[in-house]
Amino acid sequence: MLRFEVSVEDLLRSRFALSPALDLCLLLRSLIGQGQPLPRAWAARLMPAFERLRRETELDAALALQAPQSGPNFVAPPPRGLNQTWADDLAMIRATPLEAARHEFATTATGPSARDPRVRAVLDSPDAVSRIAEAMDRAWHEMLAADWPQLRAICERDVVHRVGVIGEHGWATTIESLHPGIAWRAGGIEVGFFRGGTVRLTGDGLLLIPSVFVGHIAAHLEAPWPRTLVYRARGTAALWGEQETTPQPDALTALVGRARARLLLALDAPASTSHLARSLAMAPGAVGDHLSILRGAGLLVRARSGRSVLYRRTPLGEALVAGSG
Repeated sequence: MLRFEVSVEDLLRSRFALSPALDLCLLLRSLIGQGQPLPRAWAARLMPAFERLRRETELDAALALQAPQSGPNFVAPPPRGLNQTWADDLAMIRATPLEAARHEFATTATGPSARDPRVRAVLDSPDAVSRIAEAMDRAWHEMLAADWPQLRAICERDVVHRVGVIGEHGWATTIESLHPGIAWRAGGIEVGFFRGGTVRLTGDGLLLIPSVFVGHIAAHLEAPWPRTLVYRARGTAALWGEQETTPQPDALTALVGRARARLLLALDAPASTSHLARSLAMAPGAVGDHLSILRGAGLLVRARSGRSVLYRRTPLGEALVAGSG
């Protein structure tokens, strides 16, 4: 079992972040069979580009750093916050000192793939950092960049939901909602299906990162990362088309139309027009029009939160969704 000892100071310093580089690494792990299996449609769409990049770039050198139970820090640097972009990550990857990268190569690139002569030549070269960074950049742009606005919107909506749970129910409920195997006990966070003993946060807080590519829960326990939990973002099942866990709004669709039914169902947590547009792959103007109609019918209300205007269902909207089954 893994247990985080948490103080009041840790709670004050705990925060959320997004990590494009980590999601890219998790995607690559899935494609080489080390991570959460991708839905068949996604795998079929991405695999040709993945295989081509392995032939044309030094991507295999980056893949050699992916150990079965751990991932690299070099190509997945710790994010700074919710506004992290791929450009931010790439700049940190390119700025990695060669000696630091080589130290990581020595500790992580120990599997059979690291003994491939082509991979070994890259890892031993004086320009290893720039060559691997270029391969990761091409992988980002050719495999993930087009989907990232939608994936980012799902993760941002997850954070909005979790912050709301913190405000209404506190940190213990929020932490336990990340996964059924996580519990808050006696002033600590226990992850029952991990090995790791007891880890003290020492006042630095916990970093929480939602992801659509993580299987259940992942953890970072060693520098340069802060103590981190990576968890599956709410809305991932709907993204993957896992319809067995998604309500079928036939009656609701017949009443208000398919687009408005999708929006009502999506608003199980407050969201802005832009978040809804990206996560549902709809035009922002159309989303705004539908939200206005639903609000006029008394099914939604809106309130400003910082720079965003968030919509949420009214009791009437909740009853309508619940009645649709």
